[in-house]
Amino acid sequence: MSEAALQSGSPNQVWTLPSRGIVGMTCLIIAEVAIFVIFVVAYIFYIGKSLTGPAPKDVLELPIFTTICLLSSSLTVHAAVSALQKSKQGLCSLWLAATVLLGGIFIAGTAYEWYDLIYKHGLTIRTNLFGTTFYSLVGLHATHVVVGLILLSLALFFSVRGEMKEEHSEKLEVLSLYWHFVDGVWVIVFLVVYVLGR
Repeated sequence: MSEAALQSGSPNQVWTLPSRGIVGMTCLIIAEVAIFVIFVVAYIFYIGKSLTGPAPKDVLELPIFTTICLLSSSLTVHAAVSALQKSKQGLCSLWLAATVLLGGIFIAGTAYEWYDLIYKHGLTIRTNLFGTTFYSLVGLHATHVVVGLILLSLALFFSVRGEMKEEHSEKLEVLSLYWHFVDGVWVIVFLVVYVLGR
């Protein structure tokens, strides 16, 4: 295709294809949104329909601290991308480490919550409709967080080794889009499960 065919509108402006990574991640996020919508709607539909206890108000506590940690990790991963775009590899590693730490605290908090619910309150996925929908929705989100943490840990590993350079900033940005999605989904899950559902 000639350069003239690629030009759009202005004679000096050449149209370029959008990043394949960003387009691919956007498509993945759209598909994941559809899955989460199904789980959220199911949770909302079954609120208050359990025939036996325990009920959400009896066992759920607001995970404020872990929520703050997870949402803060969106800022740190953004800072990591910005640092890499400016060729500040050391700063990028520092922000990636902070992101992994904050995400790890969130997962540890979720694990502790589940341990408490199962062993102290006897709430399992088979206990009642609340247990089934709770573990399905929160577990789906936690799985996405774990996947994100694995990928971020790999990025941190390569960053610490000095193998991640400014030219890799777009790849890190693609990963950060996934992490922002995971954080955004948690806002919905938090509101539905811990605010509306109680």
